Amino acid sequence: MKQLSYRLGLAILLAFGVISVCATSAVAQDAGATFKAKCAMCHGADGKGGKMGTRDFASPEVKAETDAQLVEIITKGKPPRMPSYDGKLKETEIKDLVAYIRGLAK
Repeated sequence: MKQLSYRLGLAILLAFGVISVCATSAVAQDAGATFKAKCAMCHGADGKGGKMGTRDFASPEVKAETDAQLVEIITKGKPPRMPSYDGKLKETEIKDLVAYIRGLAK
């Protein structure tokens, strides 16, 4: 009986682990799609900067910004060229986008 409980507990933990990995991967895919649709046209597909003088996400200046600062920039925009995404993207989408941007900076 004890061995059956152990196996059942192990199977449940394994299932939660698989679900967690799949969910994380789905979030990364969603953030990547959002970046491609909303950001890549100006920031470049690789985040290295591009049109309109956008900064490289791997630059020391961008790396020094906190996640909260990047969330604020995405939410409020950066006049005159970067639009505000307040009301256009959910808060969770913006946070996922910041994580995606951090990944591009590596």
